[in-house]
Amino acid sequence: MARTATKTTEAVSQLATLPERVAVVETKVHQIEEKIDDLKSDVKDMHDCLDNTRDLLADKLRAMSEESTKQHDELAGKIKELQSVKDKWVKYSLAAMAFAVGAGWINTMNLPHILKFLGL
Repeated sequence: MARTATKTTEAVSQLATLPERVAVVETKVHQIEEKIDDLKSDVKDMHDCLDNTRDLLADKLRAMSEESTKQHDELAGKIKELQSVKDKWVKYSLAAMAFAVGAGWINTMNLPHILKFLGL
């Protein structure tokens, strides 16, 4: 019986501290819930910030792409113009050389050197 009395006193002493323990656990649970709410709001703010950043980057990338396309088109036009000027001068040079060879001003020994000089 002494043993039962000891267990009963232990149980009674534990029951006396039970409300305090429950209060501590409830406080900790409440603190955890507040931290979770803070985390949720932080995650939502971060998500909104990332969405805004993504939209800004997409706009900048689109603008850069348009600018690049514009520059490439401009350069393509300039290259085409330079190519037409080069083709015109090569055609005139070849006609002049053909005339000079036909007139006997240039012999066949000099022709390879002249073509090499012109880059043809």
